[in-house]
Amino acid sequence: MLLIPQESPAILAIGYGNDLRRDDGVGQRVAEEVASWRLPKVRSLSEHQLTPELAEPLSEVDLAIFIDAYPATAEQGLQVVKLDGDDPISPQSLGHSSDPSTLLILAKILYGKSPQGWLVAIPAMDFEFGDTFSTVTERGMAEALEAIAELIETAVRDRGDGEDGGDGEGRGLCMKLV
Repeated sequence: MLLIPQESPAILAIGYGNDLRRDDGVGQRVAEEVASWRLPKVRSLSEHQLTPELAEPLSEVDLAIFIDAYPATAEQGLQVVKLDGDDPISPQSLGHSSDPSTLLILAKILYGKSPQGWLVAIPAMDFEFGDTFSTVTERGMAEALEAIAELIETAVRDRGDGEDGGDGEGRGLCMKLV
């Protein structure tokens, strides 16, 4: 069960990838699912690619969760990686597409604030044209949703006193993940 109080940290989930290339579109699909949770202070974007324009909304949140597919073998699984945002920016990363670490750095440079960042990398095996997912990616998608719920719960728990998850009356938002 996901318990989110109204006074929680601002969170931005960004799922990205090409939704016309089978498994590559899983980041967008996961972002859409996170949006369907309708959690307070959790915003979710579904993007074809990461662009420098995302630096501004990133500067407005406390936690950023990037969701993408990665080429994997059948034995590889979900990867959840904390991003440090301290890597140097290369000129190539400021073009039409960027990477998560570069966007975190750009947010700090341009807007003076950068959130804590995480990359949720979902295993993918099929990048051909189509809109269905491989079995490996389907399994990874379910695991990613659980991992994202845990990241959100941890951010909320670490942010405040919220033993009951909210206003002291037990009226936080509850949600059961299926």
